[in-house]
Amino acid sequence: MYLFLFAILFILYQYVSAKRYFEKEASKIEQLESDITKLEDSLETLTLDKLNLQYFSLENNDDALSYYDHLNIENPSRYIADKLLETNEQKGNNPLVPYDGMSGSPMKLNKIKVLNHKWIVVDFSDGKHWGELLIEYKLKDDLGIDFTVLDHLLYSRS
Repeated sequence: MYLFLFAILFILYQYVSAKRYFEKEASKIEQLESDITKLEDSLETLTLDKLNLQYFSLENNDDALSYYDHLNIENPSRYIADKLLETNEQKGNNPLVPYDGMSGSPMKLNKIKVLNHKWIVVDFSDGKHWGELLIEYKLKDDLGIDFTVLDHLLYSRS
């Protein structure tokens, strides 16, 4: 009789213990599924943001890229950016930046965004002061490039 009672108590304990364990695990699974849903939504949002940011980009503009088909340049954006960065190699301020360095360092180009087959947006800085340029460029058949600054701005420090 005691053996039977002991067996019933043991089975009851196992049942309650297993039930709590499965409830706890089901709760964890629900939380993880919720996290996965949030991460998938975040990924979708980031993907759409990336597509929006790439909208004004030579790499994603087939109409603009067609202007360079005859030149057989593998990556026109990189080529143009490299040619623009070569202007930084001159001693002193970059000749395209219409401002002199004000912190003892020369103004140099930093970030470059080739928008299409005609325009570039460039960030420049002397390490302390910074600004932006809108540049028109012409890529010639001999792979030379003419750069013309259309507009510029220097951010004021407050």
